[in-house]
Amino acid sequence: MIKKLLNIVPILLLLFTVMIPSMQIGQKASANSDDLKVTGTILHLREGPGLSYPIITTLEEGDFLTSIGRQDDWIQVKTSAYEGWVASWLTAPTTNVQTVDKTVIAQVDRLNIRTEPDISSAVLGQLSTGNQATLLQESGEWVKINWNGVIGWVSTSYVTINEKTKKTTETKTETSENKTVTSPEDTTFTVLVDTLNVRKKADLTANKVGTVSKGQVFKVLKQEHNWVQIQYNANKTGWVYSFYGTFSDMTKSTSTSSTKKDLGSVTIIYNGTNLRTDATTSAEVVERVDAGETYPIIGTKGDFYEIQLGKKTAFVANWVVSTDAKNTAVKEDTNITRNKGTLNGLTIVVDAGHGGNDHGTTGQRGTDEKDITLKTASLLASKLSAAGADVIMTRESDEYVALRKRVSVAHQYDADAFISLHYDATDDSSVSGFTSYYLNGNQKGLAEAIHKGLGSKINLRDRGTQPGNYLVLRENRQKAVLIELGFLSNAGEERVITTEKFREQASLGIYQGILDYFNKEI
Repeated sequence: MIKKLLNIVPILLLLFTVMIPSMQIGQKASANSDDLKVTGTILHLREGPGLSYPIITTLEEGDFLTSIGRQDDWIQVKTSAYEGWVASWLTAPTTNVQTVDKTVIAQVDRLNIRTEPDISSAVLGQLSTGNQATLLQESGEWVKINWNGVIGWVSTSYVTINEKTKKTTETKTETSENKTVTSPEDTTFTVLVDTLNVRKKADLTANKVGTVSKGQVFKVLKQEHNWVQIQYNANKTGWVYSFYGTFSDMTKSTSTSSTKKDLGSVTIIYNGTNLRTDATTSAEVVERVDAGETYPIIGTKGDFYEIQLGKKTAFVANWVVSTDAKNTAVKEDTNITRNKGTLNGLTIVVDAGHGGNDHGTTGQRGTDEKDITLKTASLLASKLSAAGADVIMTRESDEYVALRKRVSVAHQYDADAFISLHYDATDDSSVSGFTSYYLNGNQKGLAEAIHKGLGSKINLRDRGTQPGNYLVLRENRQKAVLIELGFLSNAGEERVITTEKFREQASLGIYQGILDYFNKEI
């Protein structure tokens, strides 16, 4: 009996020593939990740390979360009803508003966060390019940071330090939390697609409360990001995606003779262009005109120009004309000071190629180009938003969008950059590699910067930066680039470029190139 007890005692001691570290780890994780706040317009809570995991629920901007773990760029969080994983770049610590005087922005990928200001000390985690952390302390060539609850040291050689006074931070927070703008009483919204869903909230995942049809005009109540609240049926209100219609302000559409001389003129680009009675593609056609005809501009309405047509007026879409118009698409002066390492104050249009009944090319393994361009565009948009850019996506779902409409988005928002994402194909299945295209001289610098950034992140054959006569480049007045991210017609390359890892690295390379290009302007 005594012999049996002596054999059991070592086993119990071994189990006890194994349990103690586990208990300490659990306590440490709990102690280090940090409240977070959703900063993206919407944020998907997923079952695991990656875009391939199923969505549990959708969170909204301003929602509060509690972090309980971390893996790379993903944070494990708890809400009042759910537990799952979220993308770190769409969240921020709730304590920033009160304590942040300086922020640190990583300029390289995989920047180590260390326990001490010494390259030989242990690594606590890593920052990716564009990640922004709170600066806690400076010591020579090192800074102590707080990044979503991880507190440690990073080298100043690989970061940008931005000054932020408490007053500035509070102002910025108030602006970001109050993005719903009440529209003037005389603003209307005209639907430009056959059927448009009306939703309960400004969110693609919100419940559908009704539908509206092409040509219908509604009073605008509020605007929030790319959404507009309309009064669509008697006393009923709802939200529609603003990209699928045009706004009109009757006080602005009426022009006096004194302003006609200042607005310039339009030149028709295509034969058979429609001139209409109103600023909508469903309005009656009053005349069809050919390329080369020029008309004076007397006003603007949505993304249409009002032009003088003999003794009467007509409307023409801004994506079918060239113009010498002055001040027709000038951005509001937001007084934003942009520091290196950020994209604050810049508007960037991200164009996911193809969509809807336009599948693009189909790979040898059955991949539809339209699907992976949207996934890549979403990743790129997240990174650009995290750096402070105002990002406009030409499509956020599997929808068909005409090429000229895509270009008109860049004109409408006076974009600083237009980035069109595609995947390539050819009859020769041995052809491989990535290519960046531009057309005009003002596009070349941006294309070269993006191509260089891409080359540093992906391992495909480099086909270089080339001129390309694509409509989204040719008709674009803004700086525009079209990127072909590898060949789906090459079975081996298709296996690589359809992975989540490739999309992450490609979007990171494009982001880095955009950041480098605009850093040089400061």
